[in-house]
Formats: sequence, structure tokens, C-alpha cells
Amino acid sequence: RCSPQKSAMNAAGVSMVVTRARSQGTGASLRPGGEKAAPLRSGEAAAEGRKSYSPVKRRRKARRLSVAYEASEGEEGEGAERLQAPSWQPQDWRRQLDNIRTMRSGKDAPVDQLGAEHCFDPSASPKVQRYQVLLSLMLSSQTKDQVTAGAMQRLRARGLTVDSILQTDDSTLGTLIYPVGFWRSKVKYIKQTTAILQQRYGGDIPASVAELVALPGVGPKMAHLAMAVAWGTVSGIAVDTHVHRIANRLRWTKEATRSPEETRRALEEWLPRELWREINGLLVGFGQQTCLPVHPRCQACLNRALCPAARGL
Repeated sequence: RCSPQKSAMNAAGVSMVVTRARSQGTGASLRPGGEKAAPLRSGEAAAEGRKSYSPVKRRRKARRLSVAYEASEGEEGEGAERLQAPSWQPQDWRRQLDNIRTMRSGKDAPVDQLGAEHCFDPSASPKVQRYQVLLSLMLSSQTKDQVTAGAMQRLRARGLTVDSILQTDDSTLGTLIYPVGFWRSKVKYIKQTTAILQQRYGGDIPASVAELVALPGVGPKMAHLAMAVAWGTVSGIAVDTHVHRIANRLRWTKEATRSPEETRRALEEWLPRELWREINGLLVGFGQQTCLPVHPRCQACLNRALCPAARGL
């Protein structure tokens, strides 16, 4: 038992501790052992003594995201085609194309029997065949298919190879290819190109358009046809005078074009790539039989009502 004097002293000590704690406010508290706790921040004092504290989370405003993605193989279809569709296409071009296919279904135009695909020796080696394809294309410029085919037959009868052409003098070569258009210039170009093929390509022909057009006497149309016939690669649309003329008559170019190369670029902007190989032979034969350079046979053409040029006649 404590004496009355000691009890009074203990009560006084407790009173001093409580008074000191109150003087510091609710922002501080005592921990066991008399250690002072760090002052509580605003809003934390009310939570003192609780076992856990879960702050209130603010709900974020939903944001709409625009996601761009590439269609997978399973998603390819009409939607993917619409994304890749060209900004401009000629009016009624598919109907016009189908009508031309119908008119060309007989495959009886000169190009169908005498084109570059038919001028090489099928029994020759692949390398020699490719050389003969290129040579026939060089001869075909500004020349009818019948004349080109005759010149190729005379050349093949003597053994048409890189070595045989280099061993043939210019006068004899000129006699063999006459009467192709510009035959004198073509004699020079054939000899120059053949020498380059032997020196740089081992007697073969280049496998790219850029290298082909760098050869003397070889233009873009010949290069694209050589890639298709000799190498089996579609590198572009082969546009000659027939394709150039018909594309402008049908308004298959956004604006009128003045050269075959300009027409090629205009067609490649919108014509589906799977049609690039077909379009040359299709339009060349159509131009040989129906859509002639002078006095086109519009009365017999299935596109008479769809062709802007025919409507103007």
C-alpha cells in the first residue's frame, strides 16, 4: 500500500504528462515507452488507432482509343481490299474488260500465234531461249508480228545464239532481219547488246528491268515483256502503241497520256496487279482486230455503248 504522500506525487506526474500531450494537439501522440510519434498529416488523425486504412480511389474518365492494325490472314477480304483500293478507277472498266475478253476469246489475232512467246526455239537450252526472246522483242519495235516472226525464223535457221550473232557480219545480219522497222539501227543494237550479254552476263540476259533497259535498243515495254516471258516474273505492264491507244480511247487513264511509258504509269496506279500480265496480249490483239489505229470497227465492238471514243463518232 502506498502512503498518502506518494499517491499524491504519482497523481501529479500523470497530470503533467496528460497536460503536455494536450498542449501538442492531436497531431502528435505518445507510443509505448514514452517515445513521441511523428505528427499526423491532415486527414490521418481520424484514422489513428484503426487497424487498416483504404484511401478512396477516384474513378478515371474513360478515354476512347483509336487502334490501327494490319489485317491477319483470316481477316483479309472485302474490308482489306477497301483499304487498298485506289482513289480513282475508270467508270465501267470491268464491264469493258469482260467485253474485250469475250471478243478475244477466239485467240486468233497475230499476237496469239506470232508474239514473243512463240518466237524462240523450244528445244534450245533455257539460256538460249531467253536470249531469243529478248532478240525477238528488239526486232518487234515498230514492226508487225508477221514480219518479226519471219526474221526470227531466218535467224534461227542459222543457229540463233550469242556466239553465232557475234560471228555474223553486219551486212549478213541486216539481210536476215530485213524488212523489220529501222533494221539498220537494230543491226547495231543487236551486236552491241549481244556483246554486253557475253561479257557481263555469261551469255544470259539480265533478270531485272533496270539492267534490261540499260542495254542498247531495249525499252521499258521490251523489258517488262522479257521479264514475263523469259523469267516468268511480272514486273510491270508492257505498254506498246496498241495498249497506249486503247487505254486513252476507253479513258482508262485519269488524264490523256502522250506516250506509252506515261500510260504504263497511269495504268499501274489503279489496275489490279493480277491483271498486269494479261492486259498486254489482250489489248494488243484487240487493237489488231477491232480497235484499229485508223477506222476502228466500232460497229462490231461490244463496248460501243461504253466507250467514250465510240460515243463521239
